[in-house]
Amino acid sequence: MWYVPIEVAVTLYGDTRPPADDRPTVKVTAVSWPGDEPETAAAAAPDAGPRRRPRRLRVLLAVGSAAVVLGAVAGAGAYAYAGDVPRGTTVLGAELGGRSRAEAVRELRAELTRSGALNAPLRVVVGEKNVELKPADVGLAVDVEATVDAAAKASAHPVSRLVGSRAVAPVVTVDAARLDAALHRAAGDQTREWTVPAIIFTGTTPKPVHPKPGLALDRERTAQVVRVGWLSGRPVTVPLVERAPATTSEEVDRLVAELARPAVAAPVTLRTPKGSVTIPPAAIARSLRFAADDAGRLTPRIDVKRLRTSLDSRLDALEVEPRDARMTIVDGKPKAVEGHPGQQLDAAALSRDLLAVLPRTADRTVTGQLKETQPKLTTEKLASLGIKERVSRFTTHFTGGLSSPRSQNIAQIAKEVDGAVVLPGETFSLNGHTGERGYAQGYRDAPVILDGKLVPGVGGGTSQFTTTLFNATYYAGLEDVEHKPHSYWFSRYPPVIESTIFWPSLDFKFRNNTPHGVLIDTSYTSSSVTVSIWSTKIYDSVKTEYGPRRDITKPKTIHLTPGPSCIPSNGIDGFTQDAFRVIKKDGKVVKREKFSWRYLAEPRYVCGPAQS
Repeated sequence: MWYVPIEVAVTLYGDTRPPADDRPTVKVTAVSWPGDEPETAAAAAPDAGPRRRPRRLRVLLAVGSAAVVLGAVAGAGAYAYAGDVPRGTTVLGAELGGRSRAEAVRELRAELTRSGALNAPLRVVVGEKNVELKPADVGLAVDVEATVDAAAKASAHPVSRLVGSRAVAPVVTVDAARLDAALHRAAGDQTREWTVPAIIFTGTTPKPVHPKPGLALDRERTAQVVRVGWLSGRPVTVPLVERAPATTSEEVDRLVAELARPAVAAPVTLRTPKGSVTIPPAAIARSLRFAADDAGRLTPRIDVKRLRTSLDSRLDALEVEPRDARMTIVDGKPKAVEGHPGQQLDAAALSRDLLAVLPRTADRTVTGQLKETQPKLTTEKLASLGIKERVSRFTTHFTGGLSSPRSQNIAQIAKEVDGAVVLPGETFSLNGHTGERGYAQGYRDAPVILDGKLVPGVGGGTSQFTTTLFNATYYAGLEDVEHKPHSYWFSRYPPVIESTIFWPSLDFKFRNNTPHGVLIDTSYTSSSVTVSIWSTKIYDSVKTEYGPRRDITKPKTIHLTPGPSCIPSNGIDGFTQDAFRVIKKDGKVVKREKFSWRYLAEPRYVCGPAQS
């Protein structure tokens, strides 16, 4: 900064010298600019008195000069600091300098619209392949407000705001997941998954699975490259990165030698306050798991649930399963029955202690701690669920009495489901609730449909119970999650609104989409099975409206070889039909749900050759 020293001399009427002028005068004694030499005394001395300007004039000149300088500085400052964005600032060619934030936002939006840059296809090179992506498909966009904020902060220095220019990069956003998915499809077979390290047991023999690196896109790196290069007008090259699991082949071999092999070399003794149990090598092999995380890091652990299954009934003398509170119907009203706590091995401690002794060749004994286990469902919880009234009931009929294997299967599954409580928001799976329905579970051979034919199969008849349960939940207004009608229509079932089941491939599921609990109450006689749903009534009514049958086809006759596996049938017409579930609440239809199914024409099966 330059300084102008000013000396002010004021002449008064009482001065002893005769004044040439009685106004005040200003004397400028020195003006120093960068690089100038200071004025010498000899140059300033001659005739100084008579040639001096009037003092008042000198004051006015100096004040005027100062005002000019200050005015220039103020003007320059006003120019430099006009608007929120520094002058000379551009974004994608749009001049935003000197504008307010709101003006800059409008100008940048207008420029992006004029240029069409936001809709231009993004050209990406992935390995050896080229692909064009629509920006909207991968969430590419310019955050205009954030870009203007960045432009406003481009430079706060006064001189920088006054002179020069600067280009500010736009703030670009992208949906990294959608971009990654699109580029994975484009990359095709250029990428490969890494081989996850593992140790698996064949019987009691551990087998190592050695890791291999993979070639893949790096999601975050890809997103950054695309954000930077999108609006450059040039193709963006996305690198394929080789990634290897954290656990190496050497570490896998070490785990086999130091843990997996010695683990199954001998049994382990489990001691508890209630007695001891021997854990054989086969049970150890089934429960010792080597799991790899997302980074491919292999970690051994004991799966106590698998261990319990492997030990089967050997833990029965040590553990007591907790029993949930349950509901039963007494005198036409639901009543809660208290459950009880159990005693089970501390799973976390058992897993830790067992894993610690498995590498040893001697002293293979662990002490198991039994702890009280509370039931998941208590009477207090049941009382709060609002299970107070029957909201639906459905009955189907069968023949043969309870002495027939098919009827016994219906009764067996009804007993297993009776009393089940489904909490609000939970999904009930019939397969999940009963588990496998085999001979060991009390089921018998009865006719089932397999490959379009009626043949003997374990659990035949359980589809009738499934249809009964499906209809009970259907008329309760509960959400249908999964069901599959039969291939052929049987007159004992309502058309379309029916369901088959087969372990483990076909299931029936419904979701309790109400704020109340749901109790499934089942009962049976020698000729019928009934399912009732108890909860809190929500809807006025749930009814079915049927459309007409169409595309009717007639059965053909098929002759089969006589024998125990041949089950004759009369044949049934095939057809397509729609059914509409109409749900009313407060006198209005709140939901109209369409169900459709195409029934095949069931052939007329004859056990014997065709008559000539």
